[in-house]
Amino acid sequence: MTSRPPVPPRMSDVAERAGVSKMTVSRVLAGRSVSQATRERVLKIIDELGYVADAAAGALSSGRSEFVAVLVPSLSSSNFSDTVRGLNAALNPHGLQLLLGDTDYRLEQEELLVRSMLRHQPRCVALTGGRHTGATRTLLQRAGIPVVEMWDLPRDPIDTAVGFSNATAARAMVQHLHACGYRRIGFIGGASERDRRGLDRMRGYIAEMKALGLCEPRVIRLGESPVTMSHGAPAIGALLEAWPDTEAVMCVSDMSAFGAIMECHRRGLSVPGDIAIAGFGNFEVSWCSQPTITTVSVDAYGIGLRAGETLLAALAAREAGDTVGRGKNAAAPTARAKAVKIEFTVIPRESA
Repeated sequence: MTSRPPVPPRMSDVAERAGVSKMTVSRVLAGRSVSQATRERVLKIIDELGYVADAAAGALSSGRSEFVAVLVPSLSSSNFSDTVRGLNAALNPHGLQLLLGDTDYRLEQEELLVRSMLRHQPRCVALTGGRHTGATRTLLQRAGIPVVEMWDLPRDPIDTAVGFSNATAARAMVQHLHACGYRRIGFIGGASERDRRGLDRMRGYIAEMKALGLCEPRVIRLGESPVTMSHGAPAIGALLEAWPDTEAVMCVSDMSAFGAIMECHRRGLSVPGDIAIAGFGNFEVSWCSQPTITTVSVDAYGIGLRAGETLLAALAAREAGDTVGRGKNAAAPTARAKAVKIEFTVIPRESA
């Protein structure tokens, strides 16, 4: 005979044991006014029973929750996990918790997650990138809560944005390679249209190659998003087969750059003696590789931290707005910046 699973204590159990109404228990949990003796008695019973309040029910009754919806393209990427850590560092001290969603670089998946998360009434939303489905934009604009887009600086942000121009960063890398004396420069990236930041880097590479009057762009696109180390080997092989005289290669990420370097070692090619290779992202592999990888460094943690601070400022402005009109000395909320620019840096290392 199987035993039934234990039934978790309910608010009615707390009320009955404490000799008060459910409304009184609710007031204690919400931190509202009750006598000190009643508060202490109810809290004592809550501890004894191990009662856990229904946060979803509390959100419905109060009109708000204590979580922030956060959407990233890949939880396996150290850059995006660092961004999540930065968000948490900013928001957690203020009692806000993160509810994470992985979009797998798919705008349709992002839309589904936004629809689902908004049903739970988050305090605000942080999502990655500046491109979304029309439905996603409409949902977030109508939600009436602060929204921050991370890692990009879209021309028309939904609310606010914290990021940088991937195209400009890629142009800076091409300029660096050009300054090092390289003229026949290639680019390897992913084949998927889902990685919008990767596409922006490719466009920046092409634009700067033309601006400098260099050779026609040499682009190889292989592999689905997210691009991994295994992508680099076939991509560098295809590039060298198409353009054997290539002097340098810019890779869409440090991961593919590492794979390309390993393939060059297997082919007996010296990096950077025979061919220079640069990456993007300043991942851990970039400084552990042999040779170390020239790359573009972006403060992924800082993006999350500033995004969190931006959301907190938005929440504070809304609360300040509630006081407007209540008295002649009430202060109006201060204006918030629509875009917060994060700086990037080209880091010269041994590979280029």
